[in-house]
This record gives sequence, structure tokens and C-alpha cells, in this order.
Amino acid sequence: MDPTRRYENTLVAILFFTWGTVFLDRMSQLYLAPYFAPEFRLSREQIGTLASVLAITWAASTFFFGALSDRVGRRPVLIPAVFAFSALSWMSGLAHSFHQLLLIRALMGVAEGPTWSIMTALIEETSSVKRRGRNIGLVVSAAALVGLAAAPVLTTQVASRWGWRSAFFVAGIPGLLAGFLIWKFVKEPSADGGTTHQKPSLREYFSLLRYRNIWLCGLGATGFMSWLFALNVFAPLYITEVAHEPPTTAGFLLGASGLGSFFLGFLLPSLSDRVGRKPVLLLMAALSAVVPLAFLVPVLYVYPLLLAAIVFAANTGQGIASLIMVLVPTESVPPQFRATSIGLTTLVGEIMGATGAPLLAGALAEKRGLGVTMWLAAGGSAVLFLAALFLREPARRTTTNSSSNSYS
Repeated sequence: MDPTRRYENTLVAILFFTWGTVFLDRMSQLYLAPYFAPEFRLSREQIGTLASVLAITWAASTFFFGALSDRVGRRPVLIPAVFAFSALSWMSGLAHSFHQLLLIRALMGVAEGPTWSIMTALIEETSSVKRRGRNIGLVVSAAALVGLAAAPVLTTQVASRWGWRSAFFVAGIPGLLAGFLIWKFVKEPSADGGTTHQKPSLREYFSLLRYRNIWLCGLGATGFMSWLFALNVFAPLYITEVAHEPPTTAGFLLGASGLGSFFLGFLLPSLSDRVGRKPVLLLMAALSAVVPLAFLVPVLYVYPLLLAAIVFAANTGQGIASLIMVLVPTESVPPQFRATSIGLTTLVGEIMGATGAPLLAGALAEKRGLGVTMWLAAGGSAVLFLAALFLREPARRTTTNSSSNSYS
């Protein structure tokens, strides 16, 4: 096999494992909420706040450190971040109050934020143009396989046997291995024949705001993040408290949904390499709305395997993330702004969606019940669909040093 292709495959494998680990640590608190919430006497609004504070710090961190990595390189920022968030997952299991857990999860957002913009930029820089969608989709879909499929099953099973603190400890172990693999095998793109790290000025960073697709990607990311976090923060509580199913059933259903997101998360971005980003994104936005709406149908809980099959076939979340937060932004701006464009889109999505949606959903749930949170998630899909309608299909670059200025 060609050495360049071999390294590309190695990089995809390592970053697939790393990104799965990131989402295992980030999402574990959502699935463990039914276990630690009674101990800390948390309200639904406080549970939403735990997710929101991590999103706020993640948003600032992914933008700041993504832009920093465009200047100083990927490895110096990425490697310390991976080891830091692994340690903070362990510390989550040591919390003895809501405020301690809130502080730890805020710091985790700071540590995990850089991984998103830097890892996806690395894949975009290293991949052949014909495999860019496939590789990005494969790495991003690890969040579904590990964080949304394996994590709810793993964490609830560990918590039911040994307690929720042990579940946080288990979740922190894989990140240490991921950090070692990145340190040992991942190269700077310039060291492997890729791009050199040009150093844009502050004024040039602001030029990103001239690009129409960047604004629309920010709106789409807001809708996507609202869907993702309203669904995953409150679906476990809806299933256990409204549908009156045990936490293990909630873990099974969310695991099935996450497994579907894994398969669709690399199949549909691969399809976008052939037919274009926009039509595939519109399809995924429409399908994603089915997941929260299916949880609202009481009769489906009588047939849990059918409900699992529906959410398996409709969860396109990780494919959406690949397109609206990585491929479309990076293919719409000059190449020296790859990580910055990812970070900027993610910043908007995290602040407006991942932060705002859980807070709003928690407040509404206190007044109107948990069912409204699933409608809010479906509304996020509608916002994404609207943003995708007005996107301009980006011109995929065939070389790493060419720029795209046609979308300003």
C-alpha cells in the first residue's frame, strides 16, 4: 500500500478511537443522571445546567485552541488536551456536590473543546479529496458508536452494579491510551507533505464573516446541537419518568439510536462525496426529527424492539455534524482557516444550541413536563433543514493549497 494512503488510514483509526473516547466522557453524565441526581437532589433545570456549562466552555475552547493550532501546529495543542479530559473524567467520580460536579464538567469542556476542531482539521488536511467525506464521517461517527451506542449501555450497566462513580472512572481510562497513540503516531501535516501552518493576522480571521456559508453553518449547527442535547439530556429522563421504563431500557433504546447514527454517520457523508453536501444534509435533517418524535408515541414502548429499530434507522446525527460543522465550513473558506472555521461554527452551535437548548428545555420541563423537550429537539431539526435549504454547495478543493473565494 502507498505510504501516504497507509498513514491516512492509520490517522483515521487513531482519531476514530480518540473521538469516540471524547464523546464517551462527555455523554456519560447524561446517562448517569438517573443515578446521581437523587443523591445530589438535583432538579431537571440543574441537570440541564450541567450539560450547558460544559457546552459553554467547550465552545470557547474549540474556537480559541482551533485558531491557535492554525498558528502553532496541531500536536502541541491536541496531546495535552486528550490527557487532561481523561483525568477530569476520573475527577467527575470524586464529586460530592452539585457545585463540585459543575466545576469539573466546566473544566472538562475546556479540555475537550480543542479535540473537535483540531482532529477534524487533521483529517481534512490529510485525506484525499475523493475520501474526505468518508474519512471525516468515519471519525465523527465514532461519537455515535462509542458515545451514543456503547456509552449508555456501558455506563448504566456499570452504575447499576458498582455505582455511578465507578462508571465515571471506567469512562476515563480509554483517553489515556488515545493520548499515547496520538503522541506516538500522529504527525504534523507539514511534516507529512501537507500544508504549512501559515499565520493569519487578526484582521484575516474576521474575514471569515464574509462567507455566507459560515453564517448558515452557524445557524445549522445551532439547530443540530439543540436537537442533539435536548434529545440526549432529557430522553433518558423522559423514558424513565414519563414512559416508566427502567434506566437499562433507556440505555438500550439510546444505544440502538447511537448505533444507527454510527452507520449513517459515515455512509451518508460518503454519499455526499458523490452527490454533493447539500442534498445529503437536507435528507439527514429530515430523518433526525423522527427520533425525538418516536419517543413521544406511547404504544411504541409496548414493542421496544420496533422503537429501537425506528430510532436506529433515523438517527443521522453524526453525519450531520460531519457536514454542517466540518466539511461545508472548511470547503467554503481558504485552507489556512480550516480549524478556525470549524471552531467558529462549533462556537455558535455550542453557545446557542448545546448551551441554550438544555437550559430552555429544563425550564420548560419544570412547567410543562418532559414531553416538551422532545418537541424542542424536533424543532432543532427544522432549523437545520431551513439553514441547509439556503446553503451554497461548496467547491471541494483538489489540492490542499488552493483557496475558495466564491462563497463570500
